[in-house]
Amino acid sequence: MAVELDLAFVDGMVFDGLSDAPQRLDVGVAGGRIAALGADVAAGITERTRVVDLTGRLLLPGLIDSHVHPVEAGVERLNCDLSSGWNREDYLRIIREYADANPEREWIVGGGWQQAAFEGGAPLAADLDAICPDRPMVISNRDHHSAWVNSEALRRAGIDRDTPDPVDGRIERDADGTPTGTLHEGARMLALRLAPHATAEEQYAGLLEAQRHLHSFGITGWQDALIGDYGNHSAAIVDAYQRAMDEDVLRARVNGAIWWERERGEEQIARIEALRERFQDERFRITTVKVMQDGIVENRTAAMIEPYLHRCGPGEVHDDGISFVDPDLLAGYVSRLDALGFQVHFHAIGDRGVRESLDAVEAARAANGDSGVTHHIAHLQVVHPDDRARFASLGVAANIQPLWACYDPQMVELNVPLLGAERTTTQYPFASLLAGGANLCAGSDWPVTSPDPWLGIHVAVNRRMPAWHPDHNTEAFLPSEALRLADALRAYTHGAARINGRDDLTGSIAVGNWADLAVVDRDPFAHPADTIADTRTIETFVAGESVYAAVPAAI
Repeated sequence: MAVELDLAFVDGMVFDGLSDAPQRLDVGVAGGRIAALGADVAAGITERTRVVDLTGRLLLPGLIDSHVHPVEAGVERLNCDLSSGWNREDYLRIIREYADANPEREWIVGGGWQQAAFEGGAPLAADLDAICPDRPMVISNRDHHSAWVNSEALRRAGIDRDTPDPVDGRIERDADGTPTGTLHEGARMLALRLAPHATAEEQYAGLLEAQRHLHSFGITGWQDALIGDYGNHSAAIVDAYQRAMDEDVLRARVNGAIWWERERGEEQIARIEALRERFQDERFRITTVKVMQDGIVENRTAAMIEPYLHRCGPGEVHDDGISFVDPDLLAGYVSRLDALGFQVHFHAIGDRGVRESLDAVEAARAANGDSGVTHHIAHLQVVHPDDRARFASLGVAANIQPLWACYDPQMVELNVPLLGAERTTTQYPFASLLAGGANLCAGSDWPVTSPDPWLGIHVAVNRRMPAWHPDHNTEAFLPSEALRLADALRAYTHGAARINGRDDLTGSIAVGNWADLAVVDRDPFAHPADTIADTRTIETFVAGESVYAAVPAAI
């Protein structure tokens, strides 16, 4: 006897999360799960079934972001958010408007500026002083590895020409050593630790705003890539998720990655274990430990095998970046976490950072055998060719942020001059990793860059921004490393579900799976590759419940 369906998607194309191309297929949903496929759907349609016409559209599994910071991004959207700007003038206008509209705020805190908008990637305190000289201002850049501060923030933090650089950061200075207004990595914390942290109410509001925004892109799940005490983060982020569950408003499947405090050791594992025991809900689970092994290329803190080239001239050696966790200690920590069944989510940008992360997993495999845990390395900007095959041999997934693999201003003006011609060709080797047998998953790192997965997929396939984007460049960046559309889309569906340990019930369209689904306005496989970014979400479903519909509703 046919199952009575709550939803039926008919007369259109379906990408199932596993195949190389969409197929014409009807899909039926009952009780929050996929209950029927193909010819069986028609038999389950009754007068109470909502029938969705897919003509000209595409149904696919709900997209999953493998590396995102939703609470931080949501809070930022509700505060001094510079992400809509593109240059110094935009940023100063947004900051001035925010300061004028919020005279009661003792500190002006925000984020979202691009380093490439400023000479040398280093904005000046003097620009902020002209807006607000008497209130401290600390504005993180879009990747939250640097901060733009005014003179009042420097004064309150006690940062002057005699302040040494912290071991895990750097203070930008003028010729006589006076700080100029940009603080990198650990130096950023010197000011940010004094600023007010987001309150519990603000974090909760940020989570709900982020969920709303992510749903608008067809995203139904994610891995929260940093829960812990980093900058203006707080371990209370877990309380925001708990409240959302208690109030039955969390409409996503989320895995949390607990921040590894790099100045501490194995004594923190007991706290992490307690959090894992506390959070094992279908909607929110603690499964993972986040290790930030290095910084970023733009401020010369990504850990490199060979030194950076000095930006003032080719051939001038500067330094080789920072390994935030001693590699020998890292191997021990990862072995211990692996033995306890924790996934490790590494941040590694430079080729040395990537190698140190792989070495740590190799040590864990030697100590524990195959624990069954899939560890993953995020970002993977510079990967030495000798290390590419190690992802498959060690069972390490490649967590890619494809939106970065293009000739945007940051790449052209900051990265290439620091890396040089030879290392530039080793950046974001997506196709090489896939060809070597690596499992791919994909994410945005929002608020670092846009959470729009179709923009990321566009760049993964074309290796350049779409023509309408302000960062468009007619030249593709290392086009030999481009992914096929199906491979990129699998990274955002089944590959991402696998990383979260949820691929048995999500990330693909199969009978019995949760009806976490997205309907988009076209079948991108049937359109030119250079229009992938034009794809728009029509409706998003979590367990068969509509959580987002385009306005005006199109179906």
